Amino acid sequence: MSMEFYPLQFYPILKDRIWGGTKLKSYLGKPIQSNTTGESWEISTVEDSCSIIKNGLLEGRTLTSLIDLFPIEILGKKVYENFGKQFPLLIKFIDAREDLSIQVHPNDYLAKKRHNSFGKTEMWYVMQADEGARLIVGFKQDSSYEEYINCLENKTLLSLLDNQQVNDGDVFFLETGTVHAIGGGIMIAEIQQTSDITYRLYDFDRVDKNGNQRELHLDLAKDAINFNVVNAKIDYNETKNTSNEIIDCNYFTTNFLPVEGILEITKNQNSFIIYICTKGVCELHLENQVYNYKLGDVILIPAVLTNFKLLGSANLLEVFLKD
Repeated sequence: MSMEFYPLQFYPILKDRIWGGTKLKSYLGKPIQSNTTGESWEISTVEDSCSIIKNGLLEGRTLTSLIDLFPIEILGKKVYENFGKQFPLLIKFIDAREDLSIQVHPNDYLAKKRHNSFGKTEMWYVMQADEGARLIVGFKQDSSYEEYINCLENKTLLSLLDNQQVNDGDVFFLETGTVHAIGGGIMIAEIQQTSDITYRLYDFDRVDKNGNQRELHLDLAKDAINFNVVNAKIDYNETKNTSNEIIDCNYFTTNFLPVEGILEITKNQNSFIIYICTKGVCELHLENQVYNYKLGDVILIPAVLTNFKLLGSANLLEVFLKD
């Protein structure tokens, strides 16, 4: 079966959350249906939440079905060698109207053993932050399980944790085991391993519309937490028309790419590329076709596409897996 490949976009998968809001619509133009929409999953192959293509001849197909037919063309030679037909990343936008729960994610070993899943290493790019908004990332100083449990029982866990005020464009890299929470008033782009495993430690005693508190996962979290101080905030360059590296880890590489004018892209076929538009507008020229993108758009470039041009004035996050 032959196929002419092109840049793919997907219908957003919208998730209602107790802490969600309306910025995904007002800021990014997502078609949310409630005032508590917390997440828009932009590229996903998580079971029961698989992305559906919304543009071109492949409209209506799921990403998993396309990878099943054309794994090397979509994923790339090296990605296919390492992951088979599994898409290794999950891309989402998160709107926190209120604080998220304090939580932690397991590493690959624990996630595989307990859930037959990848771990959940992730990075956050702050799309928009209200004045004074903050994140919780790790401990203020090296701690211990005993100190953590004591504070948890006395509802003083926040006293142990490091609060960081944030601004638009800030980046945080969260390795597995890092205790964290997104604070109210922040909208982020999240790049992570394909995993939906979260251990909730504390949820501020909130209740849902039925008066029920959400489940905590204290026993599971016990072996997952890193009690040492972490340096999660990442500084990066913003040189125009250059792929400025932000994160390069075993699970993904993310660059900051400010496009101004015309930029020719030449890549190999070892990995797909994902572009997340965080500001402005741009065009992608592929042979005789022109594709238009704006703030909030997320694009998957199949690995088989190796030469194209970007035109316009936009900030992009460029995500792929290194050889």
